[in-house]
Amino acid sequence: MQTSEEDVRRLLTAIGDDPFRPGLIETPARVVKANAEIFAHTGETTFTDYKLFEVATDTDMVVVADIPFYSMCEHHLLPFFGTVTVAYQPKQQVIGLSKIPRLVDWAARRPSVQEGLTTLIADELSRIVSAEGVAVHISARHMCMEMRGINRPGTTTTTQVTRGIFKTDAMLRQEFQQQVH
Repeated sequence: MQTSEEDVRRLLTAIGDDPFRPGLIETPARVVKANAEIFAHTGETTFTDYKLFEVATDTDMVVVADIPFYSMCEHHLLPFFGTVTVAYQPKQQVIGLSKIPRLVDWAARRPSVQEGLTTLIADELSRIVSAEGVAVHISARHMCMEMRGINRPGTTTTTQVTRGIFKTDAMLRQEFQQQVH
């Protein structure tokens, strides 16, 4: 069920504004269009937009760093945004590099919490590449902390998920951490 323009008008009325005043007349249509874009996940429970390539020789850690993302907090429907760094230790296959940012976008286009987003990206990449290990680090600002509640602008939250060899090999995990900072 999509948000309708009438739903937005009711919200504007509920917060004490007049949805028919000149500055707000076109707002309901804009909000409906924005929501369709922001929440553009397809309802798919797995990421399918990728291509795998065989690796001829041993490949060390693959890192894609500082991928920008935007998502919405599932508790307040307010934005959180920042960067994602993803690493994996391939076995026999690698994923096309451009597909990792697409995986991040796919995961972020649904209401979630940062911890869940971090886990979803790690789990999907692990499933797709059958890697020896996966690590995902997210650093983000949350408007639910900056605009309301505690009101702390600029506060950054970091989350990290490690799977496989990244969990057991301290040196590899440290090498990943150096890529993040």
